[in-house]
Amino acid sequence: MNMIQAINSAHKVMMARDPDVVVFGEDIGYFGGVFRATEGLQREFGSSRVFDSPISEGGIVATAVGMAAYGLKPVVEIQFADYIYPGYDQIVSEVAKIRYRTAGEWAMPMVIRSPYGGGIFGGQTHSQSPESLFTHIAGLKVVIPSTPHDAKGLLIAAIEDPDPVIFFEPKRIYNGPFDGHHDRPVTPWAKHPASEVPDGHYTVPLGKAAVVRKGEALTLLAYGTMVHVALAAVEEQGIDAEVIDLRTLVPLDIAAIEASVEKTGRCLVVQEAPRTSGFGAELAALVQERCFYHLESPVERVTGWDTPYPHSYEWAYFPGPKRMQKALEKVMSD
Repeated sequence: MNMIQAINSAHKVMMARDPDVVVFGEDIGYFGGVFRATEGLQREFGSSRVFDSPISEGGIVATAVGMAAYGLKPVVEIQFADYIYPGYDQIVSEVAKIRYRTAGEWAMPMVIRSPYGGGIFGGQTHSQSPESLFTHIAGLKVVIPSTPHDAKGLLIAAIEDPDPVIFFEPKRIYNGPFDGHHDRPVTPWAKHPASEVPDGHYTVPLGKAAVVRKGEALTLLAYGTMVHVALAAVEEQGIDAEVIDLRTLVPLDIAAIEASVEKTGRCLVVQEAPRTSGFGAELAALVQERCFYHLESPVERVTGWDTPYPHSYEWAYFPGPKRMQKALEKVMSD
């Protein structure tokens, strides 16, 4: 499976297992969504469980809040992460707060899915990476997969979780991993080991990172598309780096990060989002706080630019092996 197919499969598995799971969003029913992640669900499960919404992100989230409070398990799609802002008030003020406001009497078992990040020449309004806006909000879980296998397992775990989950899907790798050396697609997921996706039910636990490359000289922290870029960069530079795919930003597997940095003594963080106030800053601070006496050099970050997303300079905006080379050299030389 590619990542789109894996996400579609997760929906099918959970809708078959649990009649309380409902799916809705803009064009996700009859049309199957812009990226076809919900294709065929309405035909299989009916229009009362899979249906199209008005073009109103605030309305989508508010409707899901009522459903979840009533006992249903809504899985909603925001067509692009760039469109999520009209629903941000509902997410911050209602979704993240219900359990606390009701002293645990009401839960909020809902998932908000959205394609995020660049890679399709979508320009400023189809390419943003707003994950740090949600990791800052207490009461939300934030998930970003990097492979089809993890996308399905994490989405199933998110749907089964009693609390709200923001599930960002890196659309740059929907159909296959990228060659981080040259910023172009390589073999499709069909020939990639991470495309081995079981047909049935399985979960990848929230809050558990994956060590996707073992190493002794450096710890490289990444998530989503940047996992593939990180792997390409360290192989190109010939560095014995340990690459950790965070998979979930909240809850964060800080134990895995600590264990790795204590072993390597060096840390580089990479994110596609703009630099200022990005999640990479939180990672750098945590490593500094928890691993200070093990560090051989300062923690470094490689990030997107502090600009609106530049359509014509998309590949320059992405952190890539060339952008990462100086940071890797600095971390290793200090």
